[in-house]
Amino acid sequence: DDELQTDGNRSGRFRNGELGLAPANEDVIRIIAAQLAEIGDQFDKEIQARVVNDLVQQFLNEKLSKEEITLHMSRVVRELTQSIPSDMEQEKAMLVLAMVLTKKIVNTVPSLLHRAFNTTVNYINQQLHNYVVEMVSA
Repeated sequence: DDELQTDGNRSGRFRNGELGLAPANEDVIRIIAAQLAEIGDQFDKEIQARVVNDLVQQFLNEKLSKEEITLHMSRVVRELTQSIPSDMEQEKAMLVLAMVLTKKIVNTVPSLLHRAFNTTVNYINQQLHNYVVEMVSA
């Protein structure tokens, strides 16, 4: 329901006259976002163009349902997760990889923004919802 912001900030819209999160929570979310962005920058360099191009082809295939596209993204994230350092939480790596892949897909084919964003949100909600909630509440 919020607008997509690339700088980590909320869209600035109010709900019933109040922001959706308390200011302290927004600070925590900004810190978490900065940490994830730093990890994402490291992963960004390691993801091969072939992997991104294969995913782009899946996203461009209009015959595939949202569920099928989400399954493809999940498979790619799982495969990439195997090559990350073992000292990092697997869920954190999966979250960052999903976001980095989305960025790379959209940078490759900007017209896929809506489909890639929605797929990533679905993937995170299905696979990593509890992790995100725990991370924000910790």
